Order: sequence, then structure tokens, then C-alpha cells
Amino acid sequence: MLAYGRNTLKELNPKNIRKVMVSKTIKDNSILKYLKDNKIKYELIDNNILDKKVHGNHQGIVIEIDDYEYSNLNEIFDENFVVLLDHLEDPHNFGAIIRTCEAAGVKSIIIPKDRSVRVNETVMKISTGALARVKIVLVSNINDAIKKLKNNNFFIYAADMDGKDYNKVDYAPKRCLIIGNEGKGISDLTLKNSDEIISIPMKGKVNSLNASVAAGILIFNMNGE
Repeated sequence: MLAYGRNTLKELNPKNIRKVMVSKTIKDNSILKYLKDNKIKYELIDNNILDKKVHGNHQGIVIEIDDYEYSNLNEIFDENFVVLLDHLEDPHNFGAIIRTCEAAGVKSIIIPKDRSVRVNETVMKISTGALARVKIVLVSNINDAIKKLKNNNFFIYAADMDGKDYNKVDYAPKRCLIIGNEGKGISDLTLKNSDEIISIPMKGKVNSLNASVAAGILIFNMNGE
């Protein structure tokens, strides 16, 4: 797969980099020095070719890396706080949530295989290195995953507009926070399978928040309990 950007290059493990394509017009000599010092294979290439390879500001650097390796649900049962994304579609939201989780000390995010954003070049760019320190768990069925989490003593909290004020909740020692799809929210069945529905009170005229913003508020609040 491809990644891009200068910060992404510095955050990636050099062992996972197959090759770096560098713009012929790049003026930052430290980039070439970094590549040589770490014995990373690279080639100089026309900038317009890089423009066609990725969508976004590549800053003159496109990186060919090994395909992302997802984690297994069984690997995270000993953790105290995990985040589950119910068919999130926007890679910018996904990348931002990964950054938030890393900053808050949350080690794992669960996503479904179908109808959901995967780890791609945009997610890697937006997460700016946080992806190297947060596991992404891929599951076939969200509700089956919820059952397994419950069997391992996780209490399931779903974020929805009609829930209890998140500030007034006494959170369980082991917890899973579910964030819903940008447009549809959390599915009815997943809400039904959750232990408690929580919400962020809206005091202005806006009745909802961006998924990554809501996730940030709830993650830091729940992680501090």
C-alpha cells in the first residue's frame, strides 16, 4: 500500500518501507539524508507522477509500504478500554480518532470488515504516526464482537443523541465505547446489544457533533474515570 508525507515517513518503521518515491524538486536535504542513514531504497521522480499516485498533499514524498496488518479481537481482552467504530466511512474521521486514542492511551480500535473505512493512505496521513501505536482490530460482525467483549467483562457504552449525559455515568472498570456512522449513527441492533447509551448534551443550536469530535470528548472523559 502507499502512504505519503514527511511526518508519516519519519513515524514509519524503516523495516516496513519497501521504497520511497521522492520528488525531483524537493529542497529538504534532510529527507535524503534520513533515507540514506536508514538504508531505505528510494528513487527521484517527477512531482506530477506523485500527484497521480495519491490523493492529498504528499509534500514530495510517497512511500510504498507493506500492507497494514490488522489485529485479532482475542489480542485485546486484557485491556481496560477499547473503541468500536460502527461502520465509520470517512478516513479523516478514522485518522483523527486513531490520534485521539493514542493521545488518551487507548490501545485498540475495532472496525467491521464490510461497509467501513479501512486503513488507507489518507488514514495513515491523518493519524500522523499514531497508527504505529494503536491496534486496529478487524471483525466480521460487530454484534458478535460485542458478545465476546461482554464475555470478557467489558461494559458496552454506545454514543447516541438520546442517551444519558456522559458526565453523569459511573463507568465500569472495563469499557468499550461505540461511535456510530457519520450519517446513520449506531445501528438499532447494536444499540440494543449495548449496556448503556450515553450522549453529549447540546447547549447550542447544533444538535450533533462530527464523529471524531464526539469521540474525542467521550474518550478522554471515559479514560479519566
